[in-house]
Amino acid sequence: MTATCGYIALVGRPNVGKSTLLNHILQQKLSITSRKPQTTRHVIRGILTEGECQMVYVDTPGIHRGGTKHMSRLMNQAAEATVHDVDVIVFVVEGTHWTEDDARVLKHIKNADVPCILVINKVDQIEDKNKLLPWLEHLSQQHDFANIIPLSAKTGFSVDALQKLIKPLMPEGPHLFEDDQFTDRSTRFLCAELLREKIFRFTGQELPYSTTVDIEVYEEEEKLVRIQALILVEKDNHKRMIIGDRGSKLKTIASQARLDMERLLGQPVFLKCWCKVKSGWADDERLLKQLGYDN
Repeated sequence: MTATCGYIALVGRPNVGKSTLLNHILQQKLSITSRKPQTTRHVIRGILTEGECQMVYVDTPGIHRGGTKHMSRLMNQAAEATVHDVDVIVFVVEGTHWTEDDARVLKHIKNADVPCILVINKVDQIEDKNKLLPWLEHLSQQHDFANIIPLSAKTGFSVDALQKLIKPLMPEGPHLFEDDQFTDRSTRFLCAELLREKIFRFTGQELPYSTTVDIEVYEEEEKLVRIQALILVEKDNHKRMIIGDRGSKLKTIASQARLDMERLLGQPVFLKCWCKVKSGWADDERLLKQLGYDN
């Protein structure tokens, strides 16, 4: 058999389930998830090799309107540029919900000369299934999609069917990554993301968007990995919210993150976290580049 290898962009507005879909495809956790929009901030590549076919999935930040901070603009730019640098686009939408942000994503897809598969995600949450077929017919008129497939990234319904649609679209060529490699991101980056995920899950609605994580120390010893992580926030009251009463909130966040890190690394982790106020970090171009937001 001839070897094939290609890139597949997962695009869509925030919170439609792109990261959950990628994790299910890879059968392991790569992209962090939460119920809050804009959890994904970086372009993350997940690699799946099946025999002679290597598929490199590119999870992108949700394309959205608004967002005046430089970080928000970088997230949009990264996602929008990705559709022009791949072999296949998977456009993920949420059930029968359609917003201006969905229309914005579709506009970028139309400007890219790339086959696009439309994924109707979260079909398990559609109460009236009779609405689905007319909705599929309506969407099919919006663009010449290569395929349209309803699925549920959460339950795994029809995820295998999506992969079967993607596989024949992969171009011939040598594999770009080792067959057992599942991402091109470093373990240091993945550990920072796991800690940021716990901040999303254990804090209020506003706080996560004013927070980022920097792994300052990552040391691999014989039977232990030592990690020192800095949590940056924009305001003093954000720091108090992260730390909690007598440090209880930070202790919970760090403890849950450490468990995920140990699952990722397959060995014990000593994790030390502290929180620092850095006003305006999300608008600081130099600091954002240092934190890896230039993609």
